[in-house]
Amino acid sequence: MISLRTSLYFDGRCQAAFELYERCLGGKIAFLLKWGDSPMAADAPPAWRDKILYARLMIGATELLGADLPPGGYRPPQGFGVMLELDDPAEAERVFKALAADGVVRMPLKETFWAALYGGLTDQFGVPWEINCGRPH
Repeated sequence: MISLRTSLYFDGRCQAAFELYERCLGGKIAFLLKWGDSPMAADAPPAWRDKILYARLMIGATELLGADLPPGGYRPPQGFGVMLELDDPAEAERVFKALAADGVVRMPLKETFWAALYGGLTDQFGVPWEINCGRPH
């Protein structure tokens, strides 16, 4: 059996990002481990004790993982997007708006030849998202 999970890395704002994702994606933070509460506490600077070493957000049967990389280790994401597939246009609009707040919209949510609604954005934490709301069959 193969299972595919996405891990997102942050510059110290993992907990805030996962709290936003929990609210806007209807998920549940299943686990948060802070650097200072882990066996790796000595590997992080003292100011990093409250940052996240490992987070897991459950969205249905899907897991989204995250962590704050120690200072100097974080690089902004590039070359990918996290795709959210929704079947309700109103929900697609709500999620797009929530993720776009304080972020950058790369493509406004609109009808395309393949979808009732599609749009792309980078959220306030630097994570690239694509929102796709397929056409009813």
